[in-house]
Amino acid sequence: MPEVRTADKLKKKYLREEMWPTIFCNGCGNGVVLDYAFWAIEELDLDMDKTVFVSGIGCSSRLPGYINADGLHTTHGRSIAFATGIKAANPDLNIIIFTGDGDCTGIGGNHFIHAARRNIDVTVILINNFTYGMTGGQLAPTAPLGSIATTAPYGNIEHPFDICELAKALGANYVARWSVTYPYQPIKSVKEAIQKKGFSMIEFLSPCPTAYGRRNKLGDIKKHWKWYDDNTILIEEYNKIMEYGTDEEKEKIKNKIQLGVFQDIEKPGFFEQYEKLVERLQTKKDKGMKK
Repeated sequence: MPEVRTADKLKKKYLREEMWPTIFCNGCGNGVVLDYAFWAIEELDLDMDKTVFVSGIGCSSRLPGYINADGLHTTHGRSIAFATGIKAANPDLNIIIFTGDGDCTGIGGNHFIHAARRNIDVTVILINNFTYGMTGGQLAPTAPLGSIATTAPYGNIEHPFDICELAKALGANYVARWSVTYPYQPIKSVKEAIQKKGFSMIEFLSPCPTAYGRRNKLGDIKKHWKWYDDNTILIEEYNKIMEYGTDEEKEKIKNKIQLGVFQDIEKPGFFEQYEKLVERLQTKKDKGMKK
């Protein structure tokens, strides 16, 4: 009879107990994202001795410190750059990056763009809480129009990044977005992302009751979490309504955030192409030496 997996067993297997309690506020979704990742890793039976967790700076970037595996806590916005170096040094490693919306698409935006463009073989788990939660609640590139931040006390007037559409346009092999309120699809999605060669990214919409919810008067933790259910919609449902729905139905959903898999393609990654280049040059060199 197969062993029954429980949350308690996963905790003992994958977490550093000496690091508890966590720094995360009540109602934060970061722990839920980590839990989803653990379930995916467990179901894949991923070799943790061949897996490295990388992060930058921010609340979500603290996650690798709690994982009982090799990790690299880097400088602000540079997690993908460091991860690229690790993968270049040892292509056999599984690289999983935990990053935030500010860390990845703000100060680290250029690294994100070019890693996706190059199709670097890493898995990015991007936790989007619409704010720089750890560094003071400043306006993040993903903050919705009108939202309040310490650097936008009268409401955000900047159009937000759609991270998934950006990654899709850059040609990333796997792109998905989920809310932490969805328990099953995210685990399946993380599994797919880890197994996919090339650049994979999953964006998680995650509540930040302290820095974002409090300033934007989203109510208590329960109401804040419900906001994500009320303001998101599955891609398939969105497309169906926009094609066949009434004007009233279309108006009702037009500003909702779409969830699901945005892209799942097969395209050679950077290191696959690099190996082919080295082989081609080596063959050319060997032929030249024979002459």
